[in-house]
Amino acid sequence: MSATGRVRAEASAAWRSFARRRTAVFFTFFFPVILILIFAVLVQTNPGGGGLFAQPPGYYLPGYLAVVVLFTPLSRVGSEVARHREGNRFEKLATTPLSRSEWLLAHTLVNVAIIGLAGLLILGLMALVTGTATLALGVGNLALVAVFVAFAVALFCGLGAVLGGLADSQDGVIAASNTIALPLLFLSDTFISSDMLPAWFRPAMNLSPLTYFARGVRGLTYQPPGNEVETLATAFGQTWEFQLGVLVALTLVFFAAGAYAIPRTD
Repeated sequence: MSATGRVRAEASAAWRSFARRRTAVFFTFFFPVILILIFAVLVQTNPGGGGLFAQPPGYYLPGYLAVVVLFTPLSRVGSEVARHREGNRFEKLATTPLSRSEWLLAHTLVNVAIIGLAGLLILGLMALVTGTATLALGVGNLALVAVFVAFAVALFCGLGAVLGGLADSQDGVIAASNTIALPLLFLSDTFISSDMLPAWFRPAMNLSPLTYFARGVRGLTYQPPGNEVETLATAFGQTWEFQLGVLVALTLVFFAAGAYAIPRTD
């Protein structure tokens, strides 16, 4: 069997495994719905009024996408690696032609598909409940957003594999992923803009991979209201091309680290 066939077979098995877990399927898609209903409908935004949600609704689309892009791959892949270790499955896989990178690629593709569907749900809800006045949702922009999502998911799948390889149990993976994900979510220019943080801390935001995802997606989808002329370079520091380039480079590093962290035997 070719490498493509091995990856396809493992991805098919991983997809069926996910689909059989009805609770996981439900909350994977229900969580972003609840998030948008709470913050975009109940809390709402207050443009120009100060506070946490002081920007127009479209500004926070990268934050909503970041929730599923960050949490889902970390927990799913990390837990899957830990589960395989506890069940001695990697020892069995070591006797097959399937390599560690192929195994991780297969599970990454499944996560890209799952989170892609969740992302479409988020986009639809945002357009429905907040309108499209501050959103640029052309076909070309949406295709580029899909590219950002795919690379970000692959990056956090790699990080999840590292956590799964280091943690001693599935509970340890969940604890570690939450410990990493929560600070990243709020300190990566998603819901909290950089100008709301101390000046000394702002350069540290560039250390977060999620920052490049959020800024790139915002550069593609957010259209400031009014007639003000604001280019991407002046609004967000660099263009979306720069953000994507950094994200791709980081993805390669994290994916390679994740593949290396997957044990050959248990």
